[in-house]
Amino acid sequence: MSIVIDLDHETKKRTNPSIDAITALTQDDILKVNQTIIERMESPVILIPQVAGHIIAAGGKRLRPMLTLASARMCGYQGNRHIGLAACIEFIHTATLLHDDVVDESDLRRGAASANAVWGNKSSVLVGDFLFSRAFELMVEDGSLDALRILSQASSVIAEGEVLQLVTANDTETTEADYLEVIRSKTAKLFSAASEIGGVVAERSEEDCKALSSFGYNIGIAFQLVDDVLDYSARQTTLGKTVGDDFRDGKITLPTVLAFSAADGDEKAFWRRTLEDQEQKKGDFRRALALLEKSGALTATLERAREYGSRARFSLEAFPNSDIKSSLLEAIDFAIYRSY
Repeated sequence: MSIVIDLDHETKKRTNPSIDAITALTQDDILKVNQTIIERMESPVILIPQVAGHIIAAGGKRLRPMLTLASARMCGYQGNRHIGLAACIEFIHTATLLHDDVVDESDLRRGAASANAVWGNKSSVLVGDFLFSRAFELMVEDGSLDALRILSQASSVIAEGEVLQLVTANDTETTEADYLEVIRSKTAKLFSAASEIGGVVAERSEEDCKALSSFGYNIGIAFQLVDDVLDYSARQTTLGKTVGDDFRDGKITLPTVLAFSAADGDEKAFWRRTLEDQEQKKGDFRRALALLEKSGALTATLERAREYGSRARFSLEAFPNSDIKSSLLEAIDFAIYRSY
Protein backbone atom coordinates (compact mmCIF):
# COMPACT_ATOMS: atom_id res chain seq x y z
CA MET A 1 0.00 0.00 0.00
CA SER A 2 1.53 3.28 -1.12
CA ILE A 3 1.87 6.29 1.15
CA VAL A 4 1.10 9.90 0.37
CA ILE A 5 2.68 13.00 1.73
CA ASP A 6 0.30 14.86 4.02
CA LEU A 7 0.11 18.56 3.29
CA ASP A 8 -2.64 19.40 5.77
CA HIS A 9 -0.29 21.80 7.52
CA GLU A 10 -0.18 23.84 4.31
CA THR A 11 -3.96 24.24 4.12
CA LYS A 12 -4.10 25.30 7.78
CA LYS A 13 -2.16 28.42 6.86
CA ARG A 14 -5.41 29.76 5.40
CA THR A 15 -8.92 29.66 6.88
CA ASN A 16 -10.37 27.02 4.58
CA PRO A 17 -10.27 29.06 1.36
CA SER A 18 -12.90 27.98 -1.13
CA ILE A 19 -14.66 29.04 -4.30
CA ASP A 20 -18.01 29.12 -2.49
CA ALA A 21 -18.14 32.93 -2.58
CA ILE A 22 -17.43 33.25 -6.29
CA THR A 23 -19.83 30.38 -6.99
CA ALA A 24 -22.61 32.09 -5.03
CA LEU A 25 -22.01 35.49 -6.58
CA THR A 26 -22.04 34.12 -10.13
CA GLN A 27 -24.73 31.49 -9.55
CA ASP A 28 -27.43 33.10 -11.68
CA ASP A 29 -25.02 33.67 -14.55
CA ILE A 30 -23.60 30.15 -14.28
CA LEU A 31 -27.11 28.72 -14.69
CA LYS A 32 -27.40 30.71 -17.92
CA VAL A 33 -23.97 29.50 -19.04
CA ASN A 34 -24.97 25.89 -18.36
CA GLN A 35 -28.17 26.37 -20.35
CA THR A 36 -26.16 27.81 -23.25
CA ILE A 37 -23.80 24.84 -23.09
CA ILE A 38 -26.71 22.37 -23.20
CA GLU A 39 -28.29 24.15 -26.15
CA ARG A 40 -25.04 24.36 -28.11
CA MET A 41 -24.17 20.70 -27.51
CA GLU A 42 -27.25 19.66 -29.45
CA SER A 43 -26.69 17.94 -32.78
CA PRO A 44 -28.66 15.56 -35.03
CA VAL A 45 -25.61 13.30 -34.75
CA ILE A 46 -26.59 11.59 -31.49
CA LEU A 47 -23.06 10.59 -30.53
CA ILE A 48 -21.99 14.24 -30.25
CA PRO A 49 -24.24 15.28 -27.32
CA GLN A 50 -23.64 11.89 -25.70
CA VAL A 51 -19.86 12.27 -25.62
CA ALA A 52 -19.89 16.00 -24.87
CA GLY A 53 -22.54 15.59 -22.18
CA HIS A 54 -20.57 12.77 -20.58
CA ILE A 55 -17.48 14.85 -19.86
CA ILE A 56 -19.38 18.03 -18.99
CA ALA A 57 -21.65 16.11 -16.59
CA ALA A 58 -18.55 14.66 -14.93
CA GLY A 59 -18.37 17.90 -12.99
CA GLY A 60 -15.39 20.12 -12.44
CA LYS A 61 -15.17 23.44 -10.71
CA ARG A 62 -16.26 25.61 -13.69
CA LEU A 63 -13.57 27.96 -12.44
CA ARG A 64 -12.60 29.29 -15.86
CA PRO A 65 -16.07 30.48 -16.92
CA MET A 66 -16.62 31.81 -13.40
CA LEU A 67 -13.53 33.99 -13.86
CA THR A 68 -15.13 35.49 -16.97
CA LEU A 69 -18.40 36.14 -15.16
CA ALA A 70 -16.78 37.52 -12.02
CA SER A 71 -14.31 39.72 -13.91
CA ALA A 72 -17.12 41.21 -15.97
CA ARG A 73 -19.18 41.98 -12.88
CA MET A 74 -16.18 43.42 -11.05
CA CYS A 75 -15.75 45.78 -14.01
CA GLY A 76 -19.36 46.90 -13.67
CA TYR A 77 -20.77 45.07 -16.67
CA GLN A 78 -24.56 44.74 -16.63
CA GLY A 79 -25.28 43.03 -19.96
CA ASN A 80 -25.35 39.41 -21.10
CA ARG A 81 -22.45 39.08 -23.54
CA HIS A 82 -20.31 37.47 -20.84
CA ILE A 83 -22.69 34.48 -20.76
CA GLY A 84 -21.94 33.30 -24.28
CA LEU A 85 -18.24 34.01 -23.91
CA ALA A 86 -18.07 32.09 -20.62
CA ALA A 87 -19.74 29.15 -22.39
CA CYS A 88 -17.12 29.53 -25.11
CA ILE A 89 -14.37 29.26 -22.49
CA GLU A 90 -15.91 26.07 -21.10
CA PHE A 91 -16.22 24.55 -24.58
CA ILE A 92 -12.55 25.21 -25.28
CA HIS A 93 -11.60 23.72 -21.93
CA THR A 94 -13.78 20.64 -22.44
CA ALA A 95 -12.41 20.09 -25.94
CA THR A 96 -8.85 20.11 -24.59
CA LEU A 97 -9.83 17.57 -21.91
CA LEU A 98 -11.21 15.22 -24.55
CA HIS A 99 -8.02 15.53 -26.58
CA ASP A 100 -5.81 15.25 -23.48
CA ASP A 101 -7.37 11.95 -22.43
CA VAL A 102 -6.73 10.50 -25.87
CA VAL A 103 -3.10 11.65 -25.95
CA ASP A 104 -2.53 10.47 -22.37
CA GLU A 105 -4.44 7.21 -22.96
CA SER A 106 -6.42 7.97 -19.80
CA ASP A 107 -9.22 5.65 -18.73
CA LEU A 108 -10.51 7.93 -15.97
CA ARG A 109 -11.61 11.55 -15.80
CA ARG A 110 -12.53 12.90 -12.35
CA GLY A 111 -12.98 9.38 -11.03
CA ALA A 112 -15.32 8.24 -13.82
CA ALA A 113 -14.65 6.49 -17.11
CA SER A 114 -13.18 8.91 -19.63
CA ALA A 115 -15.03 9.53 -22.88
CA ASN A 116 -12.36 7.76 -24.91
CA ALA A 117 -12.64 4.72 -22.63
CA VAL A 118 -16.37 4.56 -23.33
CA TRP A 119 -16.63 5.59 -26.99
CA GLY A 120 -13.06 5.26 -28.24
CA ASN A 121 -10.35 7.68 -29.31
CA LYS A 122 -11.79 8.62 -32.69
CA SER A 123 -15.10 9.75 -31.23
CA SER A 124 -13.40 11.75 -28.48
CA VAL A 125 -11.11 13.59 -30.89
CA LEU A 126 -13.91 14.42 -33.31
CA VAL A 127 -16.33 15.58 -30.60
CA GLY A 128 -13.51 17.71 -29.19
CA ASP A 129 -13.21 19.30 -32.64
CA PHE A 130 -16.98 19.87 -32.63
CA LEU A 131 -16.76 21.72 -29.31
CA PHE A 132 -13.94 23.89 -30.62
CA SER A 133 -16.16 24.75 -33.59
CA ARG A 134 -19.06 25.63 -31.29
CA ALA A 135 -16.70 27.88 -29.32
CA PHE A 136 -15.75 29.76 -32.46
CA GLU A 137 -19.42 30.15 -33.40
CA LEU A 138 -20.03 31.80 -30.03
CA MET A 139 -17.04 34.09 -30.54
CA VAL A 140 -18.33 35.23 -33.92
CA GLU A 141 -21.86 35.74 -32.59
CA ASP A 142 -20.49 38.03 -29.89
CA GLY A 143 -19.20 40.29 -32.63
CA SER A 144 -16.18 41.68 -30.79
CA LEU A 145 -12.92 41.50 -32.70
CA ASP A 146 -11.05 41.87 -29.42
CA ALA A 147 -12.86 38.86 -27.94
CA LEU A 148 -12.26 36.88 -31.13
CA ARG A 149 -8.57 37.81 -31.08
CA ILE A 150 -8.09 36.86 -27.43
CA LEU A 151 -9.93 33.55 -27.56
CA SER A 152 -8.67 32.40 -30.96
CA GLN A 153 -5.12 33.15 -29.88
CA ALA A 154 -5.72 31.22 -26.66
CA SER A 155 -6.92 28.22 -28.68
CA SER A 156 -3.80 28.36 -30.82
CA VAL A 157 -1.45 28.64 -27.84
CA ILE A 158 -3.18 25.76 -26.05
CA ALA A 159 -2.63 23.55 -29.10
CA GLU A 160 1.04 24.55 -29.14
CA GLY A 161 1.26 23.63 -25.47
CA GLU A 162 -0.19 20.20 -26.18
CA VAL A 163 2.45 19.57 -28.83
CA LEU A 164 5.21 20.93 -26.59
CA GLN A 165 4.12 18.60 -23.80
CA LEU A 166 4.25 15.71 -26.25
CA VAL A 167 7.80 16.67 -27.22
CA THR A 168 8.94 16.80 -23.58
CA ALA A 169 6.97 13.73 -22.46
CA ASN A 170 8.98 11.26 -20.36
CA ASP A 171 12.11 13.39 -20.77
CA THR A 172 13.86 13.69 -17.42
CA GLU A 173 16.20 16.32 -18.89
CA THR A 174 13.27 18.73 -19.09
CA THR A 175 14.20 21.98 -17.36
CA GLU A 176 12.02 24.08 -15.10
CA ALA A 177 11.83 26.71 -17.86
CA ASP A 178 10.73 24.07 -20.36
CA TYR A 179 8.01 22.83 -18.05
CA LEU A 180 6.75 26.30 -17.21
CA GLU A 181 6.44 27.00 -20.93
CA VAL A 182 4.19 23.94 -21.26
CA ILE A 183 1.82 25.00 -18.49
CA ARG A 184 1.86 28.64 -19.59
CA SER A 185 0.45 27.41 -22.87
CA LYS A 186 -1.74 24.52 -21.77
CA THR A 187 -3.26 25.99 -18.61
CA ALA A 188 -2.44 29.61 -17.89
CA LYS A 189 -3.38 30.96 -21.33
CA LEU A 190 -7.03 29.96 -21.00
CA PHE A 191 -7.23 31.29 -17.43
CA SER A 192 -5.75 34.54 -18.74
CA ALA A 193 -8.19 34.79 -21.65
CA ALA A 194 -11.16 33.93 -19.42
CA SER A 195 -10.32 36.78 -17.07
CA GLU A 196 -9.42 39.36 -19.72
CA ILE A 197 -12.70 38.79 -21.57
CA GLY A 198 -14.56 40.19 -18.55
CA GLY A 199 -12.82 43.52 -19.04
CA VAL A 200 -13.39 43.46 -22.79
CA VAL A 201 -17.18 43.11 -22.55
CA ALA A 202 -17.21 45.89 -19.94
CA GLU A 203 -15.21 48.07 -22.35
CA ARG A 204 -12.56 48.79 -19.73
CA SER A 205 -9.23 50.39 -20.54
CA GLU A 206 -6.38 48.45 -22.10
CA GLU A 207 -4.54 48.76 -18.78
CA ASP A 208 -7.42 47.16 -16.85
CA CYS A 209 -7.75 44.37 -19.40
CA LYS A 210 -4.03 43.65 -19.14
CA ALA A 211 -4.34 43.54 -15.35
CA LEU A 212 -7.14 40.98 -15.64
CA SER A 213 -5.10 38.98 -18.13
CA SER A 214 -2.17 38.98 -15.68
CA PHE A 215 -4.45 37.92 -12.85
CA GLY A 216 -5.76 34.96 -14.85
CA TYR A 217 -2.32 33.98 -16.08
CA ASN A 218 -0.83 33.88 -12.61
CA ILE A 219 -3.71 32.07 -10.94
CA GLY A 220 -3.58 29.57 -13.80
CA ILE A 221 0.11 28.81 -13.23
CA ALA A 222 -0.48 28.49 -9.48
CA PHE A 223 -3.45 26.20 -10.08
CA GLN A 224 -1.44 23.82 -12.26
CA LEU A 225 1.57 23.74 -9.92
CA VAL A 226 -0.69 22.76 -7.04
CA ASP A 227 -2.24 20.07 -9.26
CA ASP A 228 1.29 18.72 -9.75
CA VAL A 229 1.80 18.52 -5.99
CA LEU A 230 -1.62 16.99 -5.31
CA ASP A 231 -0.84 14.02 -7.50
CA TYR A 232 1.82 13.04 -4.98
CA SER A 233 0.06 14.15 -1.83
CA ALA A 234 -3.73 14.32 -1.98
CA ARG A 235 -6.15 11.70 -0.80
CA GLN A 236 -7.78 9.81 -3.64
CA THR A 237 -11.27 10.33 -2.23
CA THR A 238 -10.97 14.13 -2.38
CA LEU A 239 -8.89 14.40 -5.55
CA GLY A 240 -11.26 12.33 -7.66
CA LYS A 241 -8.48 10.35 -9.31
CA THR A 242 -5.89 7.80 -8.36
CA VAL A 243 -2.98 9.37 -6.50
CA GLY A 244 0.27 8.83 -8.37
CA ASP A 245 -1.22 8.82 -11.87
CA ASP A 246 1.40 11.30 -13.10
CA PHE A 247 4.19 9.05 -11.85
CA ARG A 248 2.69 5.89 -13.31
CA ASP A 249 2.17 7.63 -16.66
CA GLY A 250 5.74 8.90 -16.63
CA LYS A 251 4.60 12.53 -16.74
CA ILE A 252 7.20 15.18 -16.19
CA THR A 253 5.89 17.79 -13.76
CA LEU A 254 7.68 20.42 -11.73
CA PRO A 255 8.15 18.21 -8.61
CA THR A 256 9.95 15.55 -10.68
CA VAL A 257 11.95 18.19 -12.57
CA LEU A 258 13.21 19.61 -9.26
CA ALA A 259 13.81 16.19 -7.73
CA PHE A 260 15.79 15.03 -10.77
CA SER A 261 17.86 18.20 -10.69
CA ALA A 262 18.81 17.54 -7.06
CA ALA A 263 19.38 13.79 -7.52
CA ASP A 264 22.65 11.89 -7.33
CA GLY A 265 23.67 9.33 -9.92
CA ASP A 266 21.68 6.43 -8.50
CA GLU A 267 18.61 8.59 -8.01
CA LYS A 268 18.81 9.94 -11.56
CA ALA A 269 18.95 6.36 -12.82
CA PHE A 270 15.77 5.64 -10.83
CA TRP A 271 13.92 8.55 -12.39
CA ARG A 272 15.10 7.61 -15.90
CA ARG A 273 13.97 4.02 -15.43
CA THR A 274 10.56 4.87 -14.01
CA LEU A 275 9.67 7.97 -16.02
CA GLU A 276 11.59 7.68 -19.30
CA ASP A 277 11.66 3.92 -19.77
CA GLN A 278 8.36 3.36 -17.95
CA GLU A 279 9.86 0.33 -16.20
CA GLN A 280 8.12 0.46 -12.84
CA LYS A 281 7.89 -2.16 -10.15
CA LYS A 282 6.37 -2.56 -6.73
CA GLY A 283 7.73 -0.01 -4.29
CA ASP A 284 8.80 2.52 -6.94
CA PHE A 285 6.09 5.00 -6.09
CA ARG A 286 7.03 4.85 -2.42
CA ARG A 287 10.64 5.55 -3.34
CA ALA A 288 9.58 8.41 -5.61
CA LEU A 289 7.74 9.97 -2.68
CA ALA A 290 10.83 9.60 -0.50
CA LEU A 291 13.02 11.27 -3.11
CA LEU A 292 10.55 14.10 -3.55
CA GLU A 293 10.56 14.66 0.20
CA LYS A 294 14.33 14.42 0.44
CA SER A 295 14.84 17.00 -2.32
CA GLY A 296 12.15 19.32 -0.99
CA ALA A 297 10.59 19.33 -4.46
CA LEU A 298 6.97 19.41 -3.30
CA THR A 299 7.58 22.26 -0.88
CA ALA A 300 9.53 24.17 -3.53
CA THR A 301 6.70 23.70 -6.03
CA LEU A 302 4.20 25.06 -3.52
CA GLU A 303 6.47 28.04 -2.85
CA ARG A 304 6.46 28.83 -6.55
CA ALA A 305 2.67 28.52 -6.61
CA ARG A 306 2.46 31.04 -3.76
CA GLU A 307 4.71 33.42 -5.70
CA TYR A 308 2.37 33.30 -8.68
CA GLY A 309 -0.56 33.73 -6.31
CA SER A 310 1.01 36.92 -4.97
CA ARG A 311 1.37 38.23 -8.51
CA ALA A 312 -2.29 37.43 -9.17
CA ARG A 313 -3.32 39.40 -6.07
CA PHE A 314 -1.16 42.36 -7.11
CA SER A 315 -2.87 42.41 -10.52
CA LEU A 316 -6.23 43.10 -8.86
CA GLU A 317 -5.00 46.05 -6.75
CA ALA A 318 -6.16 48.59 -9.32
CA PHE A 319 -9.79 47.50 -8.94
CA PRO A 320 -11.94 48.93 -6.14
CA ASN A 321 -12.87 46.69 -3.24
CA SER A 322 -16.13 44.79 -3.58
CA ASP A 323 -17.66 41.44 -2.75
CA ILE A 324 -16.88 40.11 -6.21
CA LYS A 325 -13.25 41.23 -5.96
CA SER A 326 -12.99 39.56 -2.55
CA SER A 327 -14.29 36.33 -4.09
CA LEU A 328 -11.59 36.49 -6.76
CA LEU A 329 -8.92 37.02 -4.11
CA GLU A 330 -10.24 34.02 -2.19
CA ALA A 331 -10.16 32.00 -5.41
CA ILE A 332 -6.41 32.65 -5.50
CA ASP A 333 -6.02 31.20 -2.01
CA PHE A 334 -8.21 28.28 -3.00
CA ALA A 335 -6.01 27.56 -6.02
CA ILE A 336 -2.94 27.45 -3.77
CA TYR A 337 -4.20 25.83 -0.57
CA ARG A 338 -6.86 23.44 -1.87
CA SER A 339 -6.76 19.71 -1.23
CA TYR A 340 -8.51 18.66 -4.46
